[in-house]
Amino acid sequence: MKNNIPQTLKGFRDFLPEEAKKRQWLKNKLVKIFTSWGFEPLETPTLESLELFAGQIGEDEKLFFQFEDAGGRKVAMRYDQTVPTCRVVAQNQQTITFPFKRYQIQPAFRAEKPQKGRYREFLQCDADIFGVASPIADAEVIALSLDIYRQLGFTSTQVKINDRSLLVDIPYPAIAAIDKLEKIGEVGVLTEIERKGFSQVEAQKFLDNVRSTKPNATIKTILEYLGALGFPKSWYVFEPTIARSFSYSSGPIWEVVIPGSPGSVLGGERFDQLTEKISGVKMPGTGFGLGFDRTLETMESYNLIPQSNQSTKALITLFSSETANQSVKLANIIRNAGLNVSVYPDPSVKLAKQVKYADKLKIPFVIILGDEEIAQQKIALKNMQTGEQQTMDLDQLIARLKNQD
Repeated sequence: MKNNIPQTLKGFRDFLPEEAKKRQWLKNKLVKIFTSWGFEPLETPTLESLELFAGQIGEDEKLFFQFEDAGGRKVAMRYDQTVPTCRVVAQNQQTITFPFKRYQIQPAFRAEKPQKGRYREFLQCDADIFGVASPIADAEVIALSLDIYRQLGFTSTQVKINDRSLLVDIPYPAIAAIDKLEKIGEVGVLTEIERKGFSQVEAQKFLDNVRSTKPNATIKTILEYLGALGFPKSWYVFEPTIARSFSYSSGPIWEVVIPGSPGSVLGGERFDQLTEKISGVKMPGTGFGLGFDRTLETMESYNLIPQSNQSTKALITLFSSETANQSVKLANIIRNAGLNVSVYPDPSVKLAKQVKYADKLKIPFVIILGDEEIAQQKIALKNMQTGEQQTMDLDQLIARLKNQD
């Protein structure tokens, strides 16, 4: 009788090396962009007190992964990164230098209904500025939003911008419904508003009022800032129906969309009251969360991910048990020269099979150190793309591998 092979939980995923390397490449790219804008890294725990998130998110609180720990405390897995960062800022306001520009790349957990682009564990990438009430701070993180996709290689993208202060006369339940306009259409929005206890006339009035709003001074400042940075005019637009469903959204709100990608790939907002609501500490804040999975999927559809993410420059074969130590020592010398190499871990495997292993992993070079090479104090280097094999000394080998970077 066959054993049942364990499976991942619904909505959770494994990433095999090929996919994991793509994700690592994108993560490294994002870190480089965040750093170039002067943002610094922050990390927070996976578990927080349930009380921290309760009452902050809005109607999606049903998506919390929550439970009692062994000490009987009610806890929740990290739902988002903005709320925990507000806690960090409040706890460390005496040691943090403001304005505080932070980025954070960690998993978030939501009890979503799993579907394409939506998972129960996903990597969230945030950037925020704390301690500044000026719309220039909003303009900066919105500009960063656009710059990310420009640097990732997209030639067509757009940020849709609104201001929640323009929606002060609209009840939050209606705002949450209007935010789904592009996804469920006008009829769907009106139906959802009515389902939340409003009349048909009220629902239509809410939607009409939102659609008829005009840019305020804050929006104009942001649009001028984006223009000054040289972004094409088609890349940014005032869109009054963008509402953002988080209840803590307070000022400018925005979403980045890319042609061919369902929904937005990034969303942001000002959240001036959130830190005070959590801790009693007044602290303005603004920033965004980037959809890592959706961004990666869109990049793949646009062929923007490098074809080869292989970081290992060469595989060092083990010619025999007698010469294995020399091969291992050679690997150490090459690594000390700043190059990534892998050693095949079994000298009993035939050389041809070791070379085939390198080919399957798309490792560009194979290094052979056999009896003949050792006797001549030489090293054989095989180019896996061309099939050419050359014999050279150590300095030539290292120079050759470095020239392939």
